[in-house]
Amino acid sequence: MKLVCAALAWLALSLPALAEVKIQDITTPAGIDAWLVEEHSIPFTALELRFRGGTTLDAPGKRGAVYLMTALLEEGASELDSREFARALESLAASFSFDASDDSVSISARFLTENRDQVLALLRDAIHSPRFDPDAVERVRAQVIASLQNDTKNPDSIARQTFSKRAFGDHPYGSDGEGTIESVSALTREDLQQAHRDVFARDRLYIGAVGDITPEELGALIDKLLGDLPATGRAIPGAADVQLTGGVTIVDFDTPQSVAIFGQRGIERKNPDFFAAYVLNQVLGGGSFESRLMNEVREKRGLTYGVYSYLAPKDLAAVYLGSVASANDRIGEAMSVIRQEWIKAATQGVTEEEVEAAKTYLTGAYPLRFDGNGQIASILAGMQMDGLPIDYIATRNDQIDAVTVEDVNRVAAELLDPDGLRFVVVGQPVGIEETTN
Repeated sequence: MKLVCAALAWLALSLPALAEVKIQDITTPAGIDAWLVEEHSIPFTALELRFRGGTTLDAPGKRGAVYLMTALLEEGASELDSREFARALESLAASFSFDASDDSVSISARFLTENRDQVLALLRDAIHSPRFDPDAVERVRAQVIASLQNDTKNPDSIARQTFSKRAFGDHPYGSDGEGTIESVSALTREDLQQAHRDVFARDRLYIGAVGDITPEELGALIDKLLGDLPATGRAIPGAADVQLTGGVTIVDFDTPQSVAIFGQRGIERKNPDFFAAYVLNQVLGGGSFESRLMNEVREKRGLTYGVYSYLAPKDLAAVYLGSVASANDRIGEAMSVIRQEWIKAATQGVTEEEVEAAKTYLTGAYPLRFDGNGQIASILAGMQMDGLPIDYIATRNDQIDAVTVEDVNRVAAELLDPDGLRFVVVGQPVGIEETTN
């Protein structure tokens, strides 16, 4: 009880700070938009850059090019080779991170005010003039291939990739953004240079900054860093057709425990019913011990250590996913219970008490996301990519509080599709038959 009270007190103290996140919408002299939260108490700034498109921008037959290219951005740039670049960054007490996901390439930079100019010069070189030296390419390529080889022995990875293929077919979402062993092995330096040109353009750029920097300083920094990027990059693919049908797909794998990913069509982030669906998911399978799935599958029956579900509104398609693992001779029962809970929520709805508890959890946990300049900068960039208003942080909890049990039950009836729920099981499940449709 003391721990609970302490946590609640901490949250209460966090709420005023959350309400004071004051975002400024700036436009640089070169016409680039960015969001800024000034915080001058510490001489430190976090900068987050996002380029929409991510690994969906891979050219045909070049799967994994964007991922490998992104991983090489810190492996030498301009006149500095990989080791020299790393030493220069370390000497400035700064850090960069580069990542590629389905929908974006992200660059995170953390630096002290006194070293700002030198750090940004390094970052500019990394973005504009990566070297792609042959030794660096082969070293990082080998790391990616080793990861892909490990995935072939990992039931979770196999389940995820099989489900993606089932859901999205030949769309880029239907395959691993890291590529395949064959496709990554065949990538050339020219392929990486083309991927670089495809990704880094101003028409897909989103910027968040938090820390010891003024709007004028940030504007000058951004223009110097990014002002001469090409206006446009490779066209982003069209929307993915979610091809899921209900049933079971089994991938034979020698393991005492089966892993299952389950899912159906989802709901887009911009849908006005998204928050009602968000609350619904928290009740149904949001991951807390109070969720229905956790209670029915783990607590009552002891079928798993954990089961959860989540909304996955990607840029080009929306799905509603979940995961569970259980012994081969018990996974069938776990899947049956999940399907029953899907049916129950769709046909009978949820209770007002469940909705209020879910809303309390979701609003109370929100301040925990704002635990540093870097995290806030990332949130700012993500908000812009999702098309959220600049006052979203201040209004988000109010929008959740406004959700009623009637809203949740209406959305449950419309969204939940027990007949369209597809399970992909990796293991040697007992008593389960594969569905061919």
